[in-house]
Amino acid sequence: MNKRDLTLALLVVTVWGANFTVIKLGLGGVPPMLLAAMRYTFTALPAIAFVKRPAVEWRYCIAYGLTVGVGQFSCLFYAMDIGMPAGISSIILQSQAFFTPLFAAIALKEPLKANQISGLAVAALGLVLIGSSAGTDGLTSIPLGALFLTVLAAVFWGLSNIIVRYAVNRAALKEEKLDMLSFVVWSSLVPPIPFIGLALMMDTPQTLMQAISSLNATSLFAVFYLVCFATLFGYGTWSGLLAKYPAGKVAPLSLMVPITGLITARIILGEQLTEMQWLGGLVIILGLVITNIGWPSIKQIFGNKDIP
Repeated sequence: MNKRDLTLALLVVTVWGANFTVIKLGLGGVPPMLLAAMRYTFTALPAIAFVKRPAVEWRYCIAYGLTVGVGQFSCLFYAMDIGMPAGISSIILQSQAFFTPLFAAIALKEPLKANQISGLAVAALGLVLIGSSAGTDGLTSIPLGALFLTVLAAVFWGLSNIIVRYAVNRAALKEEKLDMLSFVVWSSLVPPIPFIGLALMMDTPQTLMQAISSLNATSLFAVFYLVCFATLFGYGTWSGLLAKYPAGKVAPLSLMVPITGLITARIILGEQLTEMQWLGGLVIILGLVITNIGWPSIKQIFGNKDIP
């Protein structure tokens, strides 16, 4: 990977890591489902006027919009609204890297690799460690419901990855290549209406209108960041890198998302985690390393053949 592309990749993971802090800031002035609806509304409009429709049937766009959009972000935004810390959220959401192979084994009949099973087991231990401190009076208390919803958000993300695989295969049958930026933009037409429905179930129309009419600079920045940086720039650039380089060279860089997420949350939000939460987060990151890189590569990195 040349220096320019490496710089772009590092910029994307930094943007995605800071994304969790920005969500937390946005939720300070906007109800969670309304914030999610605004994110997807302004991602789709006016981008669909300039981005060609993806070369797949609508059912794939709808399924992707419902899983990665409504499923993932309704769970994540609400979890963060009721107390899930931004830093820990950035770690737990990456557990999609474990759920995706499981779903691929079920739906696509892809065999699970030893490093994927090992990584899943290690990450599960990390979740147990974080869960053991949930609901306690630590430096940063985590409600059990918020923890569960964040894990569920990762499950929906994993499901969306399988839908992408189906969409890619479908486009290939038509001798076309799926443009992921186009796929993201056009599937963004799906979530706004469900999100508005959820918003009306959780808050009164008067509350939602009041939130819209009193948007402050922080809320507007959060919406702008989520649309332009986290979604359009992030997905567009990442997809371009995946198209240019082998996945094995690009995917491991996503391991930096939790790191930048923790650092950003600590600096901007002043989040102070308990020792058990830090330990759980580090164990999950170790699980991600094992899943993405594997033990043989880890041994080569450390130059130690005696690692079991």
